[in-house]
Formats: sequence, C-alpha cells, structure tokens
Amino acid sequence: MLTYILFVLGFIILIKGADLLVDGASSIAKKLGVSALVIGLTIVAFGTSAPELIVNILASTNGNTDIAIGNIVGSNIVNILFILGLSAFIFPLAVKRNTVWKEIPIAFLAVIVVSLLANDAIIDGSSFSGLTKIDGFVLIAFFSIFLYYTFDISREKVDTKTEESNQLYSIHRSLLMIGIGLIGLTLGGKWIVDGAVSIATGLGISETLIGLTIVAIGTSLPELATSVVAARKKNTDIAVGNIVGSNIFNIFLILGISSIINPLMFSPALMRDMLIMVASTMLLFIFMFVGKKNVLERWQGAIFIILYIVYIVFVILQEIAK
Repeated sequence: MLTYILFVLGFIILIKGADLLVDGASSIAKKLGVSALVIGLTIVAFGTSAPELIVNILASTNGNTDIAIGNIVGSNIVNILFILGLSAFIFPLAVKRNTVWKEIPIAFLAVIVVSLLANDAIIDGSSFSGLTKIDGFVLIAFFSIFLYYTFDISREKVDTKTEESNQLYSIHRSLLMIGIGLIGLTLGGKWIVDGAVSIATGLGISETLIGLTIVAIGTSLPELATSVVAARKKNTDIAVGNIVGSNIFNIFLILGISSIINPLMFSPALMRDMLIMVASTMLLFIFMFVGKKNVLERWQGAIFIILYIVYIVFVILQEIAK
C-alpha cells in the first residue's frame, strides 16, 4: 500500500518540482534578455522534460528499459496529440515561420533517427534491437547541434508581450527554486519508477503499457500545465516551443543519456507506438499548411485530442487481448 501512496505522491512532487524549476530558470533567462521562443525551446522545454529525464535515468539504472523507452515514446505522443491539441482547442496557436520550417522538422528528424537506431534487427538482422551506448552518443551529438541552433536564434530581439507567463524573481531566489525543484524531481521520479514497476508486476500488466500510459501522461503533466496556461494567456511561442522543444529534448538528450547509462532493449511491440510518434509529428507539420497557414486551429486541436483518445483505447484493448 505504501508503494501506491508514494507513487501518487511522486507525481505531485514531480510536478511541483518541475514548476519551481521552470519558474526559476525562466526568470533567470528573462533577466538575461533571451527571447520567448528560445525560452520555450530550451529553458521551459528542459524544465518540463526534467521529469522524463529523472524517471528514465532511474529506470535505466534499474534495468527497466521498457519503462524508459515507453515513457519517452508515450510522452512525445501525449505532447503533440493531447497537450498541443488541447492548447490549440483553447486558443488557436499562431506558429512562427522559423518553428514551421526549422524546429518542427528537427523534431521530425529526431523521431526518424531514433526509430532507425532502435531497429537494428529489422535493418541489419542483428540479434540485439535497441539503443546501444554508441547510439546514445549519436543522439547526444544531434542534441549538441540543436543547442547550437538555439544559441544562434537567441540573438533575436525579445518580444516583451510574450514574457507575461512567468514572474521575475531575484537571482538568489531563482537559484533556490531551481535547487528545490531538482530535489523534488529526483525524489518524485524514484517513487514513480518504483510504483510503476510494482503496479505492473502486481496486476500482470507489461512495463511497456505502464510506460506508454501512466508514466508518460504523469511525466507530461508539466508540459500540459505550461502549454495550457501559455495558450490561455495567448503566449503561443511558449505553448508551441515548449512542446516541440520537449520532444526534441526527450529523444536526443534523455534517450541519449539513458542508453549511455544502460543499453535499452527495444521491444518489437513498441514499433506500433514508434510509428504513431512519427505520424503525429508529421501531422503537426502538415497542419501548418491546412486551413490558416502557420496556425494550429481549434478544429485541428480537436482532431489531435480525438486521435489520442483512440490511440489510448487501442493500446489498452491490445493489452487486455493478450
């Protein structure tokens, strides 16, 4: 019973920790005069992806590779289909030209790269199918290129109208918030991984399903809160940048680090979810040219939400049928 209680408390602490980390980091970034888009793509994206990072590091260390991969694949699907869909449904999201032609394609490149790296058995017939330590370093190299790109666009002039979503704090308070946030993320992440493994074992449910659903949705709650609030305040750069940036971080950085810590075996059953992740990213790009150009409209957001509900129902029914 204690494990289940800590599992629930883990999500609460995880979300609050991410909230403190995002607010503290965003405050420091804005004091340095960094643009809202860059904040969304980097500081906020990293902060809201921190739960996935902590959960994956702990899962990789413990050898729970199905949870590690399922968490990232599931989180990326949640981010686009549900969170970005809900944000657009609340308020149509105008997307900058740079995001359409650069950031979204980078996110698409990320899902293609990891899909190829994880499918060794299909591509070259090798006995091991998954992400090796070398694959991890390749993903980190791609992440370094992405960071270089964001540093380059950080020279853009700051639009003060999009800087209203977070308060400004003193440097000392911001650093304290970041420190407390990291502690919360570490503690909450451990409880979630331990609880997820216990639930999967006790109910006879696969770790892959737990990773794709409960853990993925739980660790994506910071993205949900951030993007929905940003959409309500019409800060579309933060709302979109947060999701696109988080998806890039999830694959290049988090899966990269996770596979370096411990090679991640790739379950053939995850291929379906990999394809859903690729398709949802491609659909996001296509929607930029359907209806109002470079705008994710309410009806498109509704389609994303419906697709996510259908996906979750299908995954659960597949598990029950086993």
